[in-house]
Amino acid sequence: MLTPDQIATFHREGYLIIPNALSKSTVSSLLSETTRLLSTLDLSTHPLTRFRTGGSSGKDHVGDAYFLTSGDKIRFFFEEDAFSPSGQLQYPIPRAINKIGHFLHGLSPPFASLLSPDDQNEVRPAEVARDLGFKDPRVLQSMVIMKQPEIGGAVPPHQDSTFLYTDPPSAVGFWYALEDATRENGCLSFLGGSHLWAPVGKRLVRGEEGDNGTVMVDNQGARFPRDTEGEGGCKYGEREGRKGQEEGGEEGEYVMAEVEAGSLVLIHGNLLHKSERNTSEKGRIIYTFHVIEGADGWEYDGRNWLQPPEGGFTKLFT
Repeated sequence: MLTPDQIATFHREGYLIIPNALSKSTVSSLLSETTRLLSTLDLSTHPLTRFRTGGSSGKDHVGDAYFLTSGDKIRFFFEEDAFSPSGQLQYPIPRAINKIGHFLHGLSPPFASLLSPDDQNEVRPAEVARDLGFKDPRVLQSMVIMKQPEIGGAVPPHQDSTFLYTDPPSAVGFWYALEDATRENGCLSFLGGSHLWAPVGKRLVRGEEGDNGTVMVDNQGARFPRDTEGEGGCKYGEREGRKGQEEGGEEGEYVMAEVEAGSLVLIHGNLLHKSERNTSEKGRIIYTFHVIEGADGWEYDGRNWLQPPEGGFTKLFT
């Protein structure tokens, strides 16, 4: 599915942009499904959980029971700035939601269909995972993320394996643009190559009370993926502290990745990436899920905030 040059780029940069991964009809179908899901939200029974991310303690990250028990459900999380200082919702629901997650690939047929796409879509996740060396890829944490016009919050530099940790790390993000992602509306920015030297030094885990709160802890396990020789000749190993660089890197090294609707971006779990606040009048909607290695020799930790549904995480190879 991936060409040798694409595989080499992924191993070298830590991310890969694949244009036209989804057909226009598939993009339209997923946007329609997003609209339908939003229409099902009942404010009278919703705890008005706001999505928050960032902070070295984990206390600035959303962590209530509504969030922590969403691994096998479809739930809705609000933008922080959708509320007035007094706590009143000041936008209509379609303009107020930050995220829908985290089991769309299991409960929403249009989103689930991406795991077994038809011929009109060029990129098949199972074949991509195979090209990247996965033995038993498992899908988890699927979500629609809506960077709302004018209030869409910034996401600080982070590594996905901090939140979806396996020992050793194995997470890869599959990030689909359903609308154009531009500099103006908060596209992704990447610190290219940082996956080669930035260790997974922290982990977001459940607090001691289990289903109430999260905390950021030092990672006591492996900090880099298992050593392998990539197709691009990139040897994983001896990376920690390379060139004396610190986690987070230099601000000027981040590269904005503007992409058109239908594009797929693959993101290495160790790669540092971020997005800016959307101050424009044009929102952007994306769909993303992550893949981790489920084969023997990779352990998914029971302290991770996201725990598998009954029957385990979804197998990508059938």
